Amino acid sequence: MTYLTHATEETEHLGAALAKQLRAGDVVALFGGLGAGKTAFVRGLAAGLGCWGDVCSPTYALVHEYPGPVPLAHFDMYRIGSEDLESTGYYDYLETGHILAVEWSEHILEALPNPCWRVRFALLDEERREITIERGGP
Repeated sequence: MTYLTHATEETEHLGAALAKQLRAGDVVALFGGLGAGKTAFVRGLAAGLGCWGDVCSPTYALVHEYPGPVPLAHFDMYRIGSEDLESTGYYDYLETGHILAVEWSEHILEALPNPCWRVRFALLDEERREITIERGGP
């Protein structure tokens, strides 16, 4: 499905709507450039999952964990290649039952589980984003 959002709040609402379909252990692979809305979408995921904590980009920490009924692990793979994944804890999180939201998934395509949720962001202008959500392989 493809959606058009016109504000950050709409992007967050779309994330919250997807959260209702997620199950423990699911991976949400996020694709898109800087400023495309990935972190806003993850804020919505966290809210929809009932997680607590202020969701922010894990750019420098590489991963942020948000506790909740089903915990969320939010990864940033911008500076990570497949050869560095072990050091991030990514593979460990796959075994924990967390839901994983992985920004910059294009950097670790071969490490994404099949199936996973794929969310692609296209920045149309400063406010509008085209967001495509599908379930399938990487």
